[in-house]
Amino acid sequence: MARKERTVKKSAELEGIALHSGESVAVRLEPAPAGTGIVFTRGDIEDPADIPALAGNLAQTRRRTVLKEGSSEVGMVEHLLSACNGLGVDNLHVRVQGEELPGLDGSAKGYVEALRKAGIVDQKRDRKILEVQEPIVLREGEAEIVVLPPSGEGLRIRYFPVFPDGVDDTPVDVRLTPEVFEKEIAPARTFVLAEEVDEVLASGLGKGATAENTLVLGGDSNPEFRVDDEPVRHKILDLVGDLALIGADLNADIIATRSGHALNQDLARHLRGDLEARETVTPAPDVEYDISSVMRLLPHRYPFLLVDRVIEVDGFRRAVGIKNVTINEPFFQGHFPDKPLMPGVLQLEALAQLSGFLLQRKLEHTGKLVVLASIDKVRFRGSVVPGDQLRLEVETLRLGRNRGQVKAQGKVGRRVVSEAVLSFAMISAT
Repeated sequence: MARKERTVKKSAELEGIALHSGESVAVRLEPAPAGTGIVFTRGDIEDPADIPALAGNLAQTRRRTVLKEGSSEVGMVEHLLSACNGLGVDNLHVRVQGEELPGLDGSAKGYVEALRKAGIVDQKRDRKILEVQEPIVLREGEAEIVVLPPSGEGLRIRYFPVFPDGVDDTPVDVRLTPEVFEKEIAPARTFVLAEEVDEVLASGLGKGATAENTLVLGGDSNPEFRVDDEPVRHKILDLVGDLALIGADLNADIIATRSGHALNQDLARHLRGDLEARETVTPAPDVEYDISSVMRLLPHRYPFLLVDRVIEVDGFRRAVGIKNVTINEPFFQGHFPDKPLMPGVLQLEALAQLSGFLLQRKLEHTGKLVVLASIDKVRFRGSVVPGDQLRLEVETLRLGRNRGQVKAQGKVGRRVVSEAVLSFAMISAT
Protein backbone atom coordinates (compact mmCIF):
# COMPACT_ATOMS: atom_id res chain seq x y z
CA MET A 1 0.00 0.00 0.00
CA ALA A 2 1.39 3.37 -1.03
CA ARG A 3 2.19 5.80 1.76
CA LYS A 4 4.19 8.94 2.46
CA GLU A 5 7.68 8.93 3.95
CA ARG A 6 7.86 9.58 7.68
CA THR A 7 10.21 11.07 10.23
CA VAL A 8 9.88 12.08 13.88
CA LYS A 9 8.38 15.36 15.06
CA LYS A 10 11.07 16.04 17.67
CA SER A 11 14.34 14.57 18.86
CA ALA A 12 14.63 11.71 21.33
CA GLU A 13 17.59 10.65 23.45
CA LEU A 14 18.48 7.26 24.89
CA GLU A 15 21.38 5.94 26.91
CA GLY A 16 22.42 2.43 27.84
CA ILE A 17 25.08 -0.25 27.81
CA ALA A 18 26.28 -1.65 24.47
CA LEU A 19 25.66 -5.39 24.35
CA HIS A 20 29.06 -6.28 22.87
CA SER A 21 31.52 -3.57 23.92
CA GLY A 22 30.00 -3.16 27.40
CA GLU A 23 30.49 0.61 27.17
CA SER A 24 27.90 3.19 28.19
CA VAL A 25 26.55 4.84 25.03
CA ALA A 26 24.23 7.77 24.36
CA VAL A 27 22.24 8.12 21.15
CA ARG A 28 20.10 10.95 19.83
CA LEU A 29 17.37 10.40 17.21
CA GLU A 30 16.70 13.56 15.21
CA PRO A 31 14.16 14.50 12.51
CA ALA A 32 15.44 14.42 8.92
CA PRO A 33 14.08 15.81 5.63
CA ALA A 34 12.26 13.58 3.15
CA GLY A 35 14.67 11.54 1.04
CA THR A 36 17.40 11.49 3.67
CA GLY A 37 16.96 7.90 4.79
CA ILE A 38 18.37 6.74 8.13
CA VAL A 39 21.87 8.18 8.57
CA PHE A 40 24.25 7.39 11.44
CA THR A 41 26.96 9.80 12.61
CA ARG A 42 29.56 9.08 15.29
CA GLY A 43 29.81 11.94 17.77
CA ASP A 44 32.80 10.53 19.64
CA ILE A 45 35.39 10.72 16.85
CA GLU A 46 36.96 13.60 14.96
CA ASP A 47 35.63 14.47 11.49
CA PRO A 48 33.19 11.54 11.22
CA ALA A 49 31.60 10.54 7.92
CA ASP A 50 27.84 10.14 7.68
CA ILE A 51 26.87 6.48 7.33
CA PRO A 52 23.62 5.89 5.41
CA ALA A 53 21.75 2.74 6.45
CA LEU A 54 21.95 1.05 3.05
CA ALA A 55 23.11 -2.43 2.11
CA GLY A 56 26.15 -1.08 0.26
CA ASN A 57 27.61 0.13 3.57
CA LEU A 58 27.50 -3.23 5.34
CA ALA A 59 30.72 -4.42 6.95
CA GLN A 60 31.57 -8.12 7.13
CA THR A 61 30.81 -9.18 10.71
CA ARG A 62 29.20 -12.03 12.64
CA ARG A 63 26.31 -11.98 15.10
CA ARG A 64 25.35 -8.35 14.49
CA THR A 65 24.86 -5.70 11.84
CA VAL A 66 27.67 -3.17 11.37
CA LEU A 67 27.70 -0.25 8.93
CA LYS A 68 30.88 1.43 7.73
CA GLU A 69 31.79 4.50 5.70
CA GLY A 70 35.47 5.27 5.34
CA SER A 71 37.02 5.11 8.82
CA SER A 72 33.64 5.61 10.52
CA GLU A 73 31.85 2.51 11.78
CA VAL A 74 28.81 1.84 13.96
CA GLY A 75 27.55 -1.53 15.13
CA MET A 76 24.46 -3.23 16.56
CA VAL A 77 22.20 -1.03 14.45
CA GLU A 78 19.67 -3.79 13.74
CA HIS A 79 17.36 -3.18 16.72
CA LEU A 80 16.91 0.51 15.94
CA LEU A 81 16.56 -0.23 12.21
CA SER A 82 13.98 -2.88 13.03
CA ALA A 83 11.97 -0.37 15.05
CA CYS A 84 12.17 2.13 12.19
CA ASN A 85 11.21 -0.44 9.57
CA GLY A 86 8.46 -1.92 11.70
CA LEU A 87 6.87 1.46 12.45
CA GLY A 88 7.54 2.99 9.04
CA VAL A 89 10.05 5.68 10.06
CA ASP A 90 12.11 6.36 6.95
CA ASN A 91 14.15 9.52 7.60
CA LEU A 92 16.26 9.94 10.72
CA HIS A 93 19.58 11.39 11.82
CA VAL A 94 21.12 9.10 14.45
CA ARG A 95 23.92 10.71 16.49
CA VAL A 96 25.71 8.04 18.51
CA GLN A 97 28.47 8.66 21.05
CA GLY A 98 30.25 5.36 20.58
CA GLU A 99 31.08 2.52 18.22
CA GLU A 100 27.88 0.61 19.00
CA LEU A 101 24.28 1.50 19.74
CA PRO A 102 23.01 0.83 23.27
CA GLY A 103 21.46 -2.61 23.69
CA LEU A 104 18.78 -1.38 26.14
CA ASP A 105 16.81 -4.49 27.18
CA GLY A 106 18.04 -6.59 24.25
CA SER A 107 14.95 -5.94 22.13
CA ALA A 108 13.57 -3.13 19.96
CA LYS A 109 11.01 -2.11 22.59
CA GLY A 110 12.98 0.87 23.92
CA TYR A 111 13.54 2.25 20.42
CA VAL A 112 9.85 1.85 19.57
CA GLU A 113 8.91 3.76 22.71
CA ALA A 114 11.40 6.54 21.89
CA LEU A 115 10.09 6.90 18.34
CA ARG A 116 6.48 6.94 19.54
CA LYS A 117 7.29 9.55 22.17
CA ALA A 118 9.09 11.72 19.58
CA GLY A 119 5.98 11.58 17.39
CA ILE A 120 5.90 9.96 13.94
CA VAL A 121 4.80 12.36 11.18
CA ASP A 122 4.15 12.05 7.44
CA GLN A 123 6.23 13.95 4.89
CA LYS A 124 5.39 15.02 1.35
CA ARG A 125 7.46 12.48 -0.56
CA ASP A 126 6.11 9.05 -1.52
CA ARG A 127 7.86 6.09 0.09
CA LYS A 128 9.63 3.74 -2.31
CA ILE A 129 8.09 0.28 -2.63
CA LEU A 130 9.83 -2.86 -3.88
CA GLU A 131 7.41 -5.63 -4.81
CA VAL A 132 9.02 -9.01 -5.44
CA GLN A 133 7.96 -10.41 -8.82
CA GLU A 134 10.00 -13.61 -9.09
CA PRO A 135 11.05 -16.18 -6.44
CA ILE A 136 14.45 -15.70 -4.80
CA VAL A 137 16.30 -18.46 -2.94
CA LEU A 138 19.42 -17.87 -0.84
CA ARG A 139 21.23 -20.62 1.08
CA GLU A 140 24.18 -20.78 3.45
CA GLY A 141 24.85 -24.23 4.88
CA GLU A 142 21.60 -25.40 6.46
CA ALA A 143 20.14 -21.89 6.55
CA GLU A 144 17.78 -20.77 3.80
CA ILE A 145 15.65 -17.79 2.84
CA VAL A 146 12.95 -18.07 0.18
CA VAL A 147 11.34 -14.84 -1.05
CA LEU A 148 8.09 -15.07 -3.01
CA PRO A 149 5.74 -12.56 -4.66
CA PRO A 150 3.31 -11.24 -2.03
CA SER A 151 0.26 -13.32 -1.13
CA GLY A 152 -1.41 -10.22 0.27
CA GLU A 153 -0.63 -6.66 1.23
CA GLY A 154 2.81 -5.77 2.59
CA LEU A 155 5.39 -8.11 4.08
CA ARG A 156 4.69 -11.58 5.47
CA ILE A 157 7.44 -13.48 7.31
CA ARG A 158 7.39 -17.15 8.32
CA TYR A 159 10.37 -18.22 10.38
CA PHE A 160 11.31 -21.87 11.00
CA PRO A 161 13.96 -22.17 13.76
CA VAL A 162 16.10 -25.06 14.99
CA PHE A 163 16.86 -24.83 18.71
CA PRO A 164 18.44 -27.20 21.26
CA ASP A 165 16.35 -29.95 22.84
CA GLY A 166 13.92 -28.56 25.36
CA VAL A 167 13.56 -25.18 23.61
CA ASP A 168 10.30 -24.65 21.75
CA ASP A 169 11.01 -24.30 18.03
CA THR A 170 7.46 -23.70 16.84
CA PRO A 171 7.47 -21.64 13.61
CA VAL A 172 6.08 -18.10 13.74
CA ASP A 173 4.04 -16.56 10.93
CA VAL A 174 3.33 -12.80 10.90
CA ARG A 175 2.07 -10.26 8.40
CA LEU A 176 3.89 -7.12 9.37
CA THR A 177 2.03 -3.96 10.32
CA PRO A 178 3.14 -1.28 12.79
CA GLU A 179 0.65 -2.62 15.32
CA VAL A 180 1.76 -6.24 14.91
CA PHE A 181 5.43 -5.27 15.06
CA GLU A 182 5.03 -3.18 18.21
CA LYS A 183 3.04 -5.84 20.07
CA GLU A 184 4.40 -9.16 18.81
CA ILE A 185 7.97 -8.55 17.55
CA ALA A 186 9.54 -5.49 19.23
CA PRO A 187 9.53 -6.90 22.82
CA ALA A 188 11.47 -10.06 21.85
CA ARG A 189 14.96 -10.06 23.38
CA THR A 190 18.18 -11.30 21.84
CA PHE A 191 19.51 -14.72 22.81
CA VAL A 192 22.55 -16.96 22.72
CA LEU A 193 22.82 -20.74 22.83
CA ALA A 194 24.38 -22.06 26.05
CA GLU A 195 26.97 -23.97 24.02
CA GLU A 196 28.09 -20.73 22.33
CA VAL A 197 28.55 -18.52 25.40
CA ASP A 198 32.27 -19.21 25.87
CA GLU A 199 32.95 -18.69 22.15
CA VAL A 200 31.13 -15.35 22.13
CA LEU A 201 33.02 -14.08 25.19
CA ALA A 202 36.36 -15.34 23.85
CA SER A 203 35.81 -13.36 20.64
CA GLY A 204 35.49 -10.15 22.65
CA LEU A 205 31.72 -9.86 22.26
CA GLY A 206 28.88 -9.94 24.76
CA LYS A 207 30.61 -7.78 27.39
CA GLY A 208 27.36 -5.94 28.11
CA ALA A 209 25.10 -9.01 28.11
CA THR A 210 23.11 -9.79 31.25
CA ALA A 211 20.32 -12.15 32.20
CA GLU A 212 17.90 -9.26 31.70
CA ASN A 213 18.88 -8.35 28.13
CA THR A 214 20.04 -11.70 26.71
CA LEU A 215 18.29 -15.06 26.91
CA VAL A 216 20.47 -18.16 27.22
CA LEU A 217 18.91 -21.17 25.50
CA GLY A 218 19.74 -24.78 26.26
CA GLY A 219 21.97 -26.31 28.92
CA ASP A 220 20.72 -25.83 32.46
CA SER A 221 19.11 -22.45 31.74
CA ASN A 222 15.37 -22.01 31.84
CA PRO A 223 14.71 -18.36 30.97
CA GLU A 224 11.28 -16.84 31.39
CA PHE A 225 9.92 -15.50 28.11
CA ARG A 226 8.12 -12.16 28.04
CA VAL A 227 6.21 -13.11 24.83
CA ASP A 228 5.35 -16.49 23.33
CA ASP A 229 8.10 -17.92 21.09
CA GLU A 230 10.37 -15.05 22.09
CA PRO A 231 13.59 -16.37 20.47
CA VAL A 232 11.84 -16.98 17.14
CA ARG A 233 10.28 -13.54 17.25
CA HIS A 234 13.69 -12.00 17.88
CA LYS A 235 14.93 -13.73 14.72
CA ILE A 236 12.13 -11.96 12.86
CA LEU A 237 13.08 -8.71 14.60
CA ASP A 238 16.65 -9.01 13.31
CA LEU A 239 15.43 -9.85 9.81
CA VAL A 240 13.14 -6.80 9.75
CA GLY A 241 16.09 -4.65 10.83
CA ASP A 242 18.40 -5.99 8.14
CA LEU A 243 15.67 -5.52 5.50
CA ALA A 244 15.61 -1.81 6.38
CA LEU A 245 18.91 -1.63 4.46
CA ILE A 246 16.99 -1.98 1.18
CA GLY A 247 15.80 1.62 1.51
CA ALA A 248 12.21 0.81 0.52
CA ASP A 249 9.09 -0.91 1.83
CA LEU A 250 9.10 -4.56 0.78
CA ASN A 251 6.01 -6.31 -0.55
CA ALA A 252 6.79 -10.03 -0.41
CA ASP A 253 6.36 -13.32 1.41
CA ILE A 254 9.53 -14.51 3.15
CA ILE A 255 10.09 -18.05 4.41
CA ALA A 256 13.24 -18.18 6.52
CA THR A 257 14.79 -21.34 7.97
CA ARG A 258 17.63 -21.01 10.50
CA SER A 259 18.75 -17.76 8.91
CA GLY A 260 20.83 -15.17 10.76
CA HIS A 261 22.47 -11.84 10.02
CA ALA A 262 24.81 -13.14 7.29
CA LEU A 263 22.00 -14.52 5.13
CA ASN A 264 19.68 -11.63 5.99
CA GLN A 265 22.30 -9.18 4.80
CA ASP A 266 22.91 -11.12 1.58
CA LEU A 267 19.18 -10.80 0.94
CA ALA A 268 19.26 -7.06 1.67
CA ARG A 269 22.11 -6.62 -0.83
CA HIS A 270 20.24 -8.66 -3.45
CA LEU A 271 17.00 -6.72 -3.04
CA ARG A 272 18.81 -3.38 -2.97
CA GLY A 273 20.33 -4.36 -6.32
CA ASP A 274 16.87 -5.18 -7.68
CA LEU A 275 15.56 -1.80 -6.51
CA GLU A 276 18.44 0.06 -8.16
CA ALA A 277 17.97 -1.85 -11.41
CA ARG A 278 14.27 -0.98 -11.53
CA GLU A 279 14.94 2.67 -10.73
CA THR A 280 17.42 2.84 -13.59
CA VAL A 281 14.81 1.60 -16.06
CA THR A 282 11.81 3.50 -14.65
CA PRO A 283 12.94 6.43 -12.49
CA ALA A 284 10.42 8.21 -10.31
CA PRO A 285 8.93 11.03 -12.42
CA ASP A 286 9.10 13.61 -9.64
CA VAL A 287 12.88 13.36 -9.16
CA GLU A 288 14.22 12.92 -12.69
CA TYR A 289 16.39 15.65 -14.20
CA ASP A 290 16.72 15.53 -17.99
CA ILE A 291 19.76 16.68 -19.95
CA SER A 292 18.51 20.28 -20.02
CA SER A 293 18.37 20.37 -16.23
CA VAL A 294 21.81 18.78 -16.01
CA MET A 295 23.28 21.38 -18.37
CA ARG A 296 21.73 24.19 -16.37
CA LEU A 297 23.83 23.24 -13.33
CA LEU A 298 26.96 21.83 -15.01
CA PRO A 299 29.32 23.89 -17.20
CA HIS A 300 30.38 20.83 -19.26
CA ARG A 301 29.28 20.40 -22.88
CA TYR A 302 29.70 17.85 -25.68
CA PRO A 303 31.89 15.91 -26.06
CA PHE A 304 32.86 16.15 -22.41
CA LEU A 305 29.45 16.07 -20.72
CA LEU A 306 29.23 12.52 -19.33
CA VAL A 307 25.93 12.57 -17.41
CA ASP A 308 22.82 11.98 -19.55
CA ARG A 309 20.21 12.28 -16.81
CA VAL A 310 19.80 12.26 -13.05
CA ILE A 311 17.19 9.86 -11.72
CA GLU A 312 17.41 10.49 -7.99
CA VAL A 313 18.42 13.36 -5.75
CA ASP A 314 18.15 13.27 -1.96
CA GLY A 315 18.69 16.85 -0.82
CA PHE A 316 22.43 17.60 -0.98
CA ARG A 317 23.37 14.15 0.34
CA ARG A 318 22.90 11.69 -2.52
CA ALA A 319 22.35 11.57 -6.27
CA VAL A 320 22.02 8.84 -8.88
CA GLY A 321 22.70 9.48 -12.56
CA ILE A 322 22.90 7.60 -15.85
CA LYS A 323 25.49 7.58 -18.61
CA ASN A 324 24.38 5.64 -21.69
CA VAL A 325 27.55 4.30 -23.30
CA THR A 326 27.34 3.97 -27.11
CA ILE A 327 29.82 3.07 -29.84
CA ASN A 328 29.52 6.68 -31.05
CA GLU A 329 31.44 8.02 -28.04
CA PRO A 330 34.45 9.94 -29.45
CA PHE A 331 36.90 8.25 -27.06
CA PHE A 332 36.23 4.80 -28.53
CA GLN A 333 37.92 5.85 -31.78
CA GLY A 334 41.31 5.86 -30.11
CA HIS A 335 40.94 3.82 -26.90
CA PHE A 336 41.37 0.15 -27.82
CA PRO A 337 39.34 0.60 -31.06
CA ASP A 338 39.45 -3.13 -31.79
CA LYS A 339 37.96 -3.87 -28.39
CA PRO A 340 36.30 -0.67 -27.16
CA LEU A 341 36.56 0.03 -23.44
CA MET A 342 35.46 3.17 -21.63
CA PRO A 343 38.57 4.69 -20.04
CA GLY A 344 38.61 4.45 -16.27
CA VAL A 345 39.53 8.10 -15.95
CA LEU A 346 36.37 9.04 -17.84
CA GLN A 347 34.30 6.89 -15.49
CA LEU A 348 35.79 8.98 -12.68
CA GLU A 349 35.03 12.13 -14.64
CA ALA A 350 31.39 11.07 -14.98
CA LEU A 351 31.22 10.47 -11.24
CA ALA A 352 32.88 13.82 -10.59
CA GLN A 353 30.35 15.57 -12.83
CA LEU A 354 27.42 13.99 -10.98
CA SER A 355 29.06 15.01 -7.69
CA GLY A 356 29.35 18.53 -9.07
CA PHE A 357 25.67 18.44 -10.01
CA LEU A 358 24.75 17.42 -6.45
CA LEU A 359 26.93 20.05 -4.75
CA GLN A 360 26.22 22.77 -7.31
CA ARG A 361 22.53 22.63 -6.41
CA LYS A 362 23.50 24.03 -3.01
CA LEU A 363 25.72 26.68 -4.59
CA GLU A 364 23.42 27.58 -7.50
CA HIS A 365 22.91 31.19 -6.40
CA THR A 366 26.24 31.82 -4.66
CA GLY A 367 28.43 32.59 -7.67
CA LYS A 368 30.69 29.64 -6.89
CA LEU A 369 31.75 26.60 -8.89
CA VAL A 370 32.51 23.08 -7.71
CA VAL A 371 36.02 22.03 -8.84
CA LEU A 372 37.61 18.62 -8.35
CA ALA A 373 40.54 18.93 -5.93
CA SER A 374 41.70 15.37 -5.22
CA ILE A 375 40.86 11.71 -5.83
CA ASP A 376 41.46 8.96 -3.28
CA LYS A 377 40.80 5.25 -2.85
CA VAL A 378 40.32 4.67 -6.60
CA ARG A 379 39.48 1.13 -7.68
CA PHE A 380 38.47 -0.16 -11.11
CA ARG A 381 36.65 -3.46 -10.82
CA GLY A 382 35.23 -4.17 -14.28
CA SER A 383 34.98 -3.08 -17.90
CA VAL A 384 32.45 -0.70 -19.43
CA VAL A 385 31.75 -1.32 -23.12
CA PRO A 386 29.43 0.06 -25.82
CA GLY A 387 25.81 -0.77 -25.04
CA ASP A 388 26.29 -0.59 -21.28
CA GLN A 389 24.29 1.74 -19.10
CA LEU A 390 26.61 3.16 -16.46
CA ARG A 391 24.79 3.91 -13.23
CA LEU A 392 26.51 6.67 -11.27
CA GLU A 393 25.97 6.93 -7.50
CA VAL A 394 27.41 9.64 -5.26
CA GLU A 395 26.96 10.30 -1.54
CA THR A 396 28.19 13.36 0.32
CA LEU A 397 30.53 12.44 3.17
CA ARG A 398 31.37 15.99 4.28
CA LEU A 399 30.23 19.40 3.10
CA GLY A 400 31.55 22.73 4.39
CA ARG A 401 31.58 26.27 3.07
CA ASN A 402 34.60 25.79 0.83
CA ARG A 403 35.19 22.03 0.68
CA GLY A 404 33.20 18.92 -0.03
CA GLN A 405 33.95 15.20 -0.03
CA VAL A 406 31.92 12.58 -1.89
CA LYS A 407 31.90 8.80 -2.06
CA ALA A 408 31.34 7.78 -5.70
CA GLN A 409 30.57 4.46 -7.33
CA GLY A 410 29.86 3.35 -10.91
CA LYS A 411 27.83 0.24 -11.69
CA VAL A 412 26.79 -1.77 -14.73
CA GLY A 413 23.84 -3.85 -13.65
CA ARG A 414 24.83 -5.36 -10.30
CA ARG A 415 28.57 -5.06 -11.04
CA VAL A 416 30.57 -2.32 -9.37
CA VAL A 417 32.98 -1.18 -12.07
CA SER A 418 34.62 1.85 -10.44
CA GLU A 419 34.71 3.65 -7.11
CA ALA A 420 36.56 6.50 -5.46
CA VAL A 421 36.42 9.21 -2.82
CA LEU A 422 36.36 12.62 -4.51
CA SER A 423 37.21 15.92 -2.83
CA PHE A 424 36.05 19.26 -4.20
CA ALA A 425 36.83 22.92 -3.70
CA MET A 426 34.17 25.62 -4.03
CA ILE A 427 35.72 28.55 -5.89
CA SER A 428 34.46 31.85 -7.23
CA ALA A 429 33.07 31.70 -10.75
CA THR A 430 34.39 35.19 -11.56
